[in-house]
Amino acid sequence: MTADPTPATPPDHRRHDIDALRALAFLFVILYHVGMYYVADWPWHLKSPHAAEWLQWPMRILNLWRMDLVFLISGVSLGFLSRGQGTWALLRSRGLRLMLPLAFGMAMVVPYQAYAQGVANGLVAPGFGAFLLRYLSMAQPWPKQAFDGAEFGITWNHLWYLPYLFTYTALVAVTLPLWRSAAGQWVRGAFNGLRGWKLLLLPVLPLLVFTMLLASRFPATHNLVRDFHLHSLYFTMFLYGYWMGVDTGIWKELERLRRVSLALAIAVIAAFIALRAGMKSPLPGLLVDTLRMLYLWLAVATILGHGHRHLNRPWPWLRWANESVYPWYVLHQTLIIVGVTLLAPLALGPVVEPALLIALTLLGCWLLTDGLIRRTNLLRPLFGLKLRRRAPPFSAVRKQPLRQEPGWRSPSPRA
Repeated sequence: MTADPTPATPPDHRRHDIDALRALAFLFVILYHVGMYYVADWPWHLKSPHAAEWLQWPMRILNLWRMDLVFLISGVSLGFLSRGQGTWALLRSRGLRLMLPLAFGMAMVVPYQAYAQGVANGLVAPGFGAFLLRYLSMAQPWPKQAFDGAEFGITWNHLWYLPYLFTYTALVAVTLPLWRSAAGQWVRGAFNGLRGWKLLLLPVLPLLVFTMLLASRFPATHNLVRDFHLHSLYFTMFLYGYWMGVDTGIWKELERLRRVSLALAIAVIAAFIALRAGMKSPLPGLLVDTLRMLYLWLAVATILGHGHRHLNRPWPWLRWANESVYPWYVLHQTLIIVGVTLLAPLALGPVVEPALLIALTLLGCWLLTDGLIRRTNLLRPLFGLKLRRRAPPFSAVRKQPLRQEPGWRSPSPRA
């Protein structure tokens, strides 16, 4: 969701499809993280005794493109937001909206995840208050592998997206003169000018080259410093979105190709699954990388094309979703962990428990966001929201002169 979770465009330049896709993308993030508790053999903070192997393929199919779509939508957002802004104005505004929620989230939202994982691993003593004081002081080292990020003393867990997004935004911001130069405009124009098969295949090539060169040497870490393979994919998709932002032709072309890209995406992922399931020996690396990157781009192109076709309208729920998606993103994984600690002792089984876990997570996000965060100016910036302007006093409103439109006449006293 985000898919910078902050709104994509100023109110006078709404892209309803991008707003809707951001909200839906972050809804998928929530469902994906619930799935991480139940999928077998995939490490996560806590694991269910009902972990299922059949979840691996649906999760893998989603995982191949979900964050790449999020970063592309974030790039689209930047394409709109950067118009008329210089480097430092852009850095200042985006830094406040991204890094303040990161700092607050690491201090007050994420710690319960680390605590629950440490207790489950038998390396942290029960008692969240004492844990939080030690966690915030960062004075003593934690036992090795007590929780994800224990070696640093503090962790950002699912909030890793925020420093990555700020880093990519900063890279574009400091190179704005380049992108606004003739050479930068030529690159942007060349990408946005892709049509037909070129649009469905050529953007795959950089992703494939980066994967071939970096994937085996730099496995995913989400620690920002040595995550070079993921950086190469995410930043490339972010740039694609930045280039696409205000262009109209490429969006119309994605819409036109939406059925073709969908058919090709299904064919590619079906071939990938069939080869992985049917062959006993490992597949050639080049073949695996090609199918994965091709599916990644085709899936994203399909989503963008269908989104532009079916979602680009002022849905009644969009205004609410625009203000809710960021707090939901910050809160959701901690609420999942809280839900797990409440539901696991009840032994409700592999059907009722996940259904209740999803319901409790969504309900908690809604109650905290609509009932508290959005209503409180003290909390709004801590969750990436702008301060709410207070309505002027009634007396001030009465003193304002009545604005007269051209051709407007005062009604006759006889009317």
